[in-house]
Amino acid sequence: MKTVLVLNGPNLNLLGTRKPEVYGTTTLAEVEDLCRAEAETVGLDVIFRQSNHEGELIDWLHECGAAVKSGTSIGAVFNPGAYTHTSIALHDAIEGASVPVVELHIANVHSREEYRHHSFISTVARTVIIGAGVTGYALAINGLNRLSMLH
Repeated sequence: MKTVLVLNGPNLNLLGTRKPEVYGTTTLAEVEDLCRAEAETVGLDVIFRQSNHEGELIDWLHECGAAVKSGTSIGAVFNPGAYTHTSIALHDAIEGASVPVVELHIANVHSREEYRHHSFISTVARTVIIGAGVTGYALAINGLNRLSMLH
C-alpha cells in the first residue's frame, strides 16, 4: 500500500490550545485520526509527523522524495506553520527532492498579518489549501491522491 506523508511544522503540536479562535479546538492527535480515516478511504497509509525543528522537516521531505521515486509514496501534505513565510531551505528541500506537496494552512493566512501573506512553499507546491480548518487535511489527502493518478 502506498503512503502519504502528513507533515506538520512548528507549534502545530499546540493545536487545540493555541489560539482556538484562529485554529479551532481540534488537537493534533485528532487531526492524525482524521488523516488516517481519510487515507484509508482511498487506500493509503499515513506517515504522520510534526516537528518544531526545520532540519528534521527537511530530512523527512528528503525521505519522502526518495519514497516517491521508489513508487511507495504519493507525496506529502505539508502544513509548514510559520516556516511558510521564512524558510527557503524547506522550499529547496521540496524542489531538490522532487516531492509532490500540497501546502496546507488551517487558517486563512491572507486574512491575517501582512507578513503571513507570502509563502516560500507555494511556488514548489502542486497546490495550496488555505482556510478550510482541519478539514483541509482530508481535502489535501484526497486531492494529492487524485493528482498522483495524473502523473
